[in-house]
Amino acid sequence: MDFITFLGFIAATVTTLSFLPQMIKTWQSKSAKDVSFGTLVSFNIGVFLWLIYGIFLQAWPIILANGVTLFFNLIILWLKIRYR
Repeated sequence: MDFITFLGFIAATVTTLSFLPQMIKTWQSKSAKDVSFGTLVSFNIGVFLWLIYGIFLQAWPIILANGVTLFFNLIILWLKIRYR
């Protein structure tokens, strides 16, 4: 693995894990009132497009980061809808 790919994996790990505290807090508090619905929807669309972009490039750091980020944020969106 070259340095650029390694750097991509590190960046992907840090940015992806940054959503974990929000997901856990929303799940535990059963409240997502402070999370904007519009932001979640637009962010999920953007992450999905990044995932497709990464697939076309066959860039694993982009694919993995955006796949996991999309999963986490779809959970947050689901919790937002569920706890309305």
